[in-house]
Amino acid sequence: MRDTRESRLLLVLLIAIAFALITVDIRGGEDSPVDGARRAAARVFGPVENGVSSAVDPIGNAIAAVKDSGERHNRVSELERENAALKAKLGSDDRNRSKIRQFDSMLKTAGAGQYGIKGAQVIAIGAAQGFSWTVTIDAGANDGLKRDMTVLNGDGLVGRVTTVGPNTATVLLANDPDFTVGTRMERTDELGFASGQGDRPLRVQLLNGKANIKKGDRLVTFGSQADKPFVPGVPVGQVVRVDPSGGDLTRTIYVKPYVGFTKLDVVGVVVQAPRTDPRDEVLPPKPAKPKPTPTVTVTATPSGTPADASGIDEQ
Repeated sequence: MRDTRESRLLLVLLIAIAFALITVDIRGGEDSPVDGARRAAARVFGPVENGVSSAVDPIGNAIAAVKDSGERHNRVSELERENAALKAKLGSDDRNRSKIRQFDSMLKTAGAGQYGIKGAQVIAIGAAQGFSWTVTIDAGANDGLKRDMTVLNGDGLVGRVTTVGPNTATVLLANDPDFTVGTRMERTDELGFASGQGDRPLRVQLLNGKANIKKGDRLVTFGSQADKPFVPGVPVGQVVRVDPSGGDLTRTIYVKPYVGFTKLDVVGVVVQAPRTDPRDEVLPPKPAKPKPTPTVTVTATPSGTPADASGIDEQ
């Protein structure tokens, strides 16, 4: 349509009519004279609006889904954090129970030997493949620790204190090659000197070359002058091998230590020595030997009489 005077007049007329219809519709409310026309328009344009809506809704749904996905991700992350916290708590409870068992065992050992001890925890370990086998504990001079004090745990001899700081100390382990401790055999009282061999059994030189030693015999510390660096009676280990006697002045045996040096946790430093030598009192009781089981021997008689079950042998 070309822009003429007539077309402009027609446009103004249509606008005026539209405003008039809007005014009449608003004032008429539900009785509006154009309500029928509005319903007819709704029937015509409603399907078109629905089609447009169905085309647009996936976009809205996608936006909502992304929003919900973020909320779900946050919830999953929160659940994962809660799960990790629960696992950590369970692990902590297991660790606490393990520590309680170790402390209880160590206190029993200290009580049997009448050792006054200061409890500590291993917080660092030296390089096992390096120059020495050492551990660092979380107790030091402020806790009454001094150099050359005996260190033990619930199983037996751990080592001796070599360096002391204000709040930490270094312990040389009994399996270190530079470690030597005087020992005494449980059954025969034979004396010797045990030296560490890393991850191998302790090597013990007995002073008596003709000592009667058997596999399974047990050793404890003999003790040092003024109880430093070793107090007496601390369990050391059990004999696993005895070298043949070759007529030498000394005899060599090999001892498996009671302590597991690669899994140390709770230890005790002996800050007060016992008044008397506990000798073998700290060693655990030996397991009882099983009693022989009686067996019944049944023999048949040639006459066909019932079997004689009177013979009873004990093996």
